[in-house]
Amino acid sequence: MKPTHKLLFILCPMLVLGFIYYSSGKLHLHVWGQKPHIKLEPTVNVTKKVTIHTTIPNVKQAFDNQGFLVNLDTKLPPELVYKYGNLSEGSCKPGYAAAKMTAIYPKFSKPASMFLDRNFKRLSKVNNYLPPFGFKTQERFIDAILTATKNYGLGPELDSLSCRRCIIVGNGGILSNKSLGSRIDEYDVVVRLNEAPVRGYTRDVGTKTTLRITYPEGAIQKPERYEKDSLFVFSAFKPLDFKWLRQMVFKEKLQGTEGFWKSVAQYVPREPSEIRILNPYFIQEAAFQFIGLPLNNGLMGKGNIPTLGTVAITMALHNCDEVAVAGFGYDMNTPHAPLHYYETVKMSAIKESWTHNIAKEKEFLRKLVKANVITDLTNGV
Repeated sequence: MKPTHKLLFILCPMLVLGFIYYSSGKLHLHVWGQKPHIKLEPTVNVTKKVTIHTTIPNVKQAFDNQGFLVNLDTKLPPELVYKYGNLSEGSCKPGYAAAKMTAIYPKFSKPASMFLDRNFKRLSKVNNYLPPFGFKTQERFIDAILTATKNYGLGPELDSLSCRRCIIVGNGGILSNKSLGSRIDEYDVVVRLNEAPVRGYTRDVGTKTTLRITYPEGAIQKPERYEKDSLFVFSAFKPLDFKWLRQMVFKEKLQGTEGFWKSVAQYVPREPSEIRILNPYFIQEAAFQFIGLPLNNGLMGKGNIPTLGTVAITMALHNCDEVAVAGFGYDMNTPHAPLHYYETVKMSAIKESWTHNIAKEKEFLRKLVKANVITDLTNGV
């Protein structure tokens, strides 16, 4: 065989193999490079998700002593933009408050029942603490009360809502002359505190009361001032409080008032089915985790009790999809402004509290407002 024939004999198979290899490569590139095809959508979607995550700067985030992000803003994290970005304006956003809270406080865990029910002894976070941070030593009273009340939720209508908007109405004088009444009434759940009145102030505070959270010394003392169709929600701050509640539930005559720091209601015009016990976990969580008050071995002490307003907000973060507040905030730069919307007492009447740390509490609430976890209708926080 001639040398040229030998060369062709060797080159031809090589050219054929090269053509086959090249063609298969082009075919592969062409398929994955063409416009998205129905069968290829999963691959395209996966690529989009990766792109979203890779746009987040790989920077170590700073947290404060309580575990909150140091740099707070109102922008939604990418995963929440994806979840809530397509909702129409004004529509309720399911899970929004908890999602925003988790974004600025990764330790947040949503499950926490609003009220105690017959399984309350299983609540490990509170059963080893005395009131106000738990219910230790009070199990017998609570058992008797819950046996009588028989109801442990907000009611069938509100419990069945797929998305629930709540507003906590504080007692601050900042509510005066704001004409927020109709706006407050638009919320699904309107929470009021202690004896703050509604009648005579409806233009500013609304007419609706879903539940009123109180303790013995803060409860309304005149039966005619109770609103119809509202729940009486009891929050205990000392063991004696549970004894008082038992007497109110069973319509018993109050046996002595020793141990209370002021006069208390002798009668609560509510049927047992309209009475609830607030989960004490919210007092514990607000005090020790969110605000950073001293533990004091788990006992009530100087400056380690959160205000009832902050306790109510903590409860709402766990049980409401959107949370708003109104009537919160004390401005000590305006000493002649009214302290409460229903009294003539001035702001200057505030003295240093033995039980509360107003400065640290305000710092916590400002974090929530700044990060848009809650909405402040009166801009007082």
